[in-house]
Amino acid sequence: MSEWRLSEGATPAEVQAFASLEAVFATQGREITRDPLSEVILCELDGQRYYIKRYLGAGKGLRRFIGRPRVKAEWQNLKHFIKWGVPTAPVVGFGLERKGWAFSRGALITRELPATEDMAQLAQRNAPCLRDGAWVATVSAQLADATRTLHEHNFAHNDLKWRNLLVNDAKELFLIDCPAGSFWWGPFLRYRIIKDLACLDKVAKYHLTRTQRLRFYLQYCGHDKLDARDKKYLWRIINFFEGRE
Repeated sequence: MSEWRLSEGATPAEVQAFASLEAVFATQGREITRDPLSEVILCELDGQRYYIKRYLGAGKGLRRFIGRPRVKAEWQNLKHFIKWGVPTAPVVGFGLERKGWAFSRGALITRELPATEDMAQLAQRNAPCLRDGAWVATVSAQLADATRTLHEHNFAHNDLKWRNLLVNDAKELFLIDCPAGSFWWGPFLRYRIIKDLACLDKVAKYHLTRTQRLRFYLQYCGHDKLDARDKKYLWRIINFFEGRE
């Protein structure tokens, strides 16, 4: 059984080039990443570049038969982002194929966001923008809004690292790559929220000032100043990875 869909806004060129899952797996491009379960290639069509993520497995053991395959989770999560107004990469096509009850393969295509760089790369090369207070304030406010939106929908990204945050020349922020994101409730949601915030702070503490990090948290929670609950929360965030780094 094969399921393949193109987004409503797909161009005629995209409809022709990515007409089926077979066509997507036959597409050639520059390899970006590869692991035992998936590969990402970059290809170009009529001057527009695309990232094609192709999954060759759903996971080990029962994951092939039970639960949501990672490729399906990823495209559903990006569609949630779009619905909630969280900026992300435009989705062009998505789908999967099963043999019997077992996952066989799947793919997700997104349009490239032009003139963007992920924040992990900015940190790695110690980019001057990270020392520009106005730049940090603009991007931090967008990140606080996006993160709060996810959490207000009982959703945790679960891999909210700087490498999954893209920023363009206009200082616009985009969230990408979310195959592990899911909905949670109660104490499980609170734990995942703390993990999301701790993942962000894991790099921020080396490149941003304490004032900038505090401002992000206040913007995220919508407070003018810290209360007793905030201080307890911050302690858990700051110490989340203690002994694991």
